[in-house]
Amino acid sequence: MTDWLGPEEWQAVILSLRVAFWATLVSLPLGIWVAHLLARGTFRGRGVLNVLVHLPLVLPPVVVGYLLLIVFSPVAPVGSALASVGIVFAFRWTGAALAAAVMGFPLMVRAIRLAIEAVDPKLEEAAGTLGASRWRVFFTVTLPLSLPGVLAGAVLAFAKAMGEFGATITFVSNIPGETRTLPSAIYAFLQQPGGDGAAWRLVIVSIIVATVALVASEALARSMAKRARG
Repeated sequence: MTDWLGPEEWQAVILSLRVAFWATLVSLPLGIWVAHLLARGTFRGRGVLNVLVHLPLVLPPVVVGYLLLIVFSPVAPVGSALASVGIVFAFRWTGAALAAAVMGFPLMVRAIRLAIEAVDPKLEEAAGTLGASRWRVFFTVTLPLSLPGVLAGAVLAFAKAMGEFGATITFVSNIPGETRTLPSAIYAFLQQPGGDGAAWRLVIVSIIVATVALVASEALARSMAKRARG
């Protein structure tokens, strides 16, 4: 495959893997926490939180990217404050990771939430009656039993991050070597005369990554269902 893909194509693939990896890794702890809140919480505002979490699924990706640009632009209050401590998102690969994390977050949370809801609450109650704290119950009972769902959510978020285009190109543009991910590279090659071959090669790579992610997610979901029945 080294000879099959050109330098620019490899650059886009590696950058996409980097963006997807960090987007998934950084958002996973928050995703687990939010999923647990939605699955087990009874607090006021739970419905609002659920809507906010799933909003990126129904909003046009361009809208999400534009909102991120407004909030994290260097001239915006939040973006300016972060830039003063050396954290810059706009027009950087870190911004591509942020956009990918936001777009993949609903898929991650939904998969983890379903896994937590499949855990028998009586097991958690039994651990509590034996003197375990809420945190210990979560880390020794809830999380291990819902681990296939956590992994499935992470895989789905990773695949979504690999394929994110609208929010990314709106927030961080399409800068070669900095923010040009797989979808952005495909778009760029399609605009160039004679770029169809490179675009097709990247399309094939994207299909392979997406297929592997879906197969892995389904396998983890079946494992979760089998564990729940057991």
